[in-house]
Amino acid sequence: MPETGPIARPHFNPLVERVSPPPVPSVVAWGKAYDGSKGPLIDLSQAVPGYPPHPDMLQWLSEAAASRDYTGYGPIEGESALRMAYAAHVSALYAADIGSANIHITSGCNQAFISVAMAIAGAGDTLVLTNPFYFNHETTLSMLGIKTELVRCDPKLGFLPDIKAVEAALKPGVRALAIVSPNNPTGAVYPPDLLDQIAALCKRNGSWLIVDETYRDFLAEGQKPHNLFSGDAWQDTVIGLYSFSKSFCIPGHRLGAVTAGDDLIAQVTKVMDNLQICAPRAAQAAVARALPALDDWRNANRLEITRRAEAMKAVMAALPDWTLEAIGAYFAYIRHPFAGRSSADVAEKLAKQAGIVCLPGEYFGEDQTDYLRFAFANADQETIGLLTARLSAFDAGTP
Repeated sequence: MPETGPIARPHFNPLVERVSPPPVPSVVAWGKAYDGSKGPLIDLSQAVPGYPPHPDMLQWLSEAAASRDYTGYGPIEGESALRMAYAAHVSALYAADIGSANIHITSGCNQAFISVAMAIAGAGDTLVLTNPFYFNHETTLSMLGIKTELVRCDPKLGFLPDIKAVEAALKPGVRALAIVSPNNPTGAVYPPDLLDQIAALCKRNGSWLIVDETYRDFLAEGQKPHNLFSGDAWQDTVIGLYSFSKSFCIPGHRLGAVTAGDDLIAQVTKVMDNLQICAPRAAQAAVARALPALDDWRNANRLEITRRAEAMKAVMAALPDWTLEAIGAYFAYIRHPFAGRSSADVAEKLAKQAGIVCLPGEYFGEDQTDYLRFAFANADQETIGLLTARLSAFDAGTP
């Protein structure tokens, strides 16, 4: 018999163990503690469309899910029909020559990011994020052992980075700079000329520029997001990330895309083969049909989101103690009036006492404790209008 003694416990990966729990469930839990006294709960926590998918999309999803054709493994890079349809869509949007070989379909945009991060960097390497950042980008890099440097987005510049700050952050050896435009959490939209300057700095430094465009379909009508895919040299610097979830109202079906040069796509394919093999096939088949067919419906939704943004602006204009610092496709970034109180404390009290669920700014980076993120796309104009009375009457108390 072996000698008795202390039983050794297996260990967790310290890179994962040190990461905070997912933030959205904790905020949702605050909302569950609300007693309903101020009216219906207003959930502005998560970036999900506040309207249903098109009936045709539901029909196409149903047909594909019921087909034996999509029950087996598919191509790692994605279904050829979707890759071709999305390449045509991106080519038309940017007046660029992008082919299906430049497209890799992933299970959501978060998976697109982790696939790209693993393809271009390893433990000990450095990527630059903006501050504030999208928290899943930061936690992804942390779990991979990839170092993170931050470039500050200046509130005085509408939460855009100063180009000199970007240049200073791009030190020798930095593997990539990742930005989100329209931004999460602030909503700020990067002007094309600023993106051109950033891309030029990345190219000079030998760094990739990762552009997460999850919310690009909700820009103002006729607004071209950027010119980064112009010419042939883009493939050596630019990596585009995209989500089909918001435009088609199917976040539960998890579908995203990477747009990059052939060489980078080949590296992402290696990663994807070990992460998931292939993205959900039925959803790919449905979206391949929807991309060219539902343009008018998507445009109507873009206009609706614009109206919701205007409603959000009107609410904030009536609340002099609350400051709208930035607003964009899906988000408003708001400075709360309670000096000395953490944004987490303010957000928790807002949820429990006023029935307004939002995310604290400190979830998104350093020095963000004075801010809250309102995902206003989640609510219709009438619901957004209810914020005026609730916020004007709300008091978080003294520290």
